[in-house]
Amino acid sequence: MQTQVLPINEQSIALAADLLRRGELVALPTETVYGIAADARNGAAVKKIFTAKGRPQDNPLIVHICGMEMLAGIVACVPPRAQKLAAAFWPGPLTMVLPRGPEVSDVTCAGLDTVGVRMPSHPVVQAVIRASGVAFAAPSANLSGKPSPTNAADTLADMDGRLPLILDGGESAVGVESTVVSLAGEHPLLLRPGYVTKEQMEAVLGEEVFVSHAILEKLRPGETARSPGMKYKHYAPKADVTIVKGSWQAYRAFVAAHAGPGVFALCFDGEGAALAGLGVPAVEYGAAGDGASEAHRLFSALRELDKAGAKTVYARCPRSDGVAMAVYNRLLRAAAFRVVEV
Repeated sequence: MQTQVLPINEQSIALAADLLRRGELVALPTETVYGIAADARNGAAVKKIFTAKGRPQDNPLIVHICGMEMLAGIVACVPPRAQKLAAAFWPGPLTMVLPRGPEVSDVTCAGLDTVGVRMPSHPVVQAVIRASGVAFAAPSANLSGKPSPTNAADTLADMDGRLPLILDGGESAVGVESTVVSLAGEHPLLLRPGYVTKEQMEAVLGEEVFVSHAILEKLRPGETARSPGMKYKHYAPKADVTIVKGSWQAYRAFVAAHAGPGVFALCFDGEGAALAGLGVPAVEYGAAGDGASEAHRLFSALRELDKAGAKTVYARCPRSDGVAMAVYNRLLRAAAFRVVEV
């Protein structure tokens, strides 16, 4: 299959819409990361996503819409909590897991009785949904397990020959996937952290948002993944990544003690030069303590490490609150939960 990469214009949006209506795949930009879209109601089309990514079919997908009216048939109900969060954060990088409606494909939901839905803010996604009339399922446009792509070039690197079209909308603004919160139980439950934070949702809902243990720990044996991004190892470069917790001075000493061929550092802005002076090449991934900056840079930094030939990576540990919780969550999975304290 030949993969076209096209700039955003009326013709490319019309082509994307036609492909989706015909049960084909399209990769396109969102405000979070680039995604692979297929008609969420068409099980045969959605199966092509799993094939293109090499993704296990027990990992549910998120349905993307461009208006509240599109929820009909996709979800069974829109509870008051969902209405409040939608009013505050939609369009935007928030996915809500709700009781599943009758029209969404079983393949999209991985056989679960719930479905994740979000209304993205990116104008290209909205234009394609409007032009096609299709609510589409769309995971990140990477090979399963690799860092999610935040631009068309990285999408092509993973998806060349696996789907017919990539729409090039420039760099994604957020840089990590959407926040996922389940509203299908007694209490709101954060399943995947993202740009919309636990604290922001609590302010809107006026109640506590509980946090799934699987955000900072491995899924327990036999436990079902209720959201994308809950699997053991995910978002990972080819190198072995270890997160190093501790002060800058302790981190620098640890990296110096472990320097060697193929060893790289993943650090915060302004720290790379000091590590290079120790003989350890470094890739920087945002300003220390600035979760939004770190999120924007993380996945492209992990891909830079691959391009540089890194074999072992020692990563500076971000904070674990606010937007930085999303960064820590993604790094934990990239590192297969390898963490050392220094």
